[in-house]
Amino acid sequence: MGSRTVLSREGRRYRASVCAALAARRVVRVDGRLEVRVTVCPPDNRRRDLDNVQKALLDALAKGGAYRDDSQIDRLVVERGPVMPGGKVLVEITQLNPRNP
Repeated sequence: MGSRTVLSREGRRYRASVCAALAARRVVRVDGRLEVRVTVCPPDNRRRDLDNVQKALLDALAKGGAYRDDSQIDRLVVERGPVMPGGKVLVEITQLNPRNP
């Protein structure tokens, strides 16, 4: 029997909100090798691990059609941004030049 991943209710809500944001912005899928820059703006000054954001976000971006699969990502930059009420994650996706990755 094959394995399958089960998302929590919160995980499904998060993925749906990312997909809705991509659709609202009419994001066009990027092909090829990619660089993804993520700025995590937390809602408050509590301690948070930046690495907990990546997997769910990158999978949701793929599901929402920003790119085919997160295996396209050759460079991933994640940084903490300023505190913003409600929190926010900013994402910039750039296609890398195959000759100068």
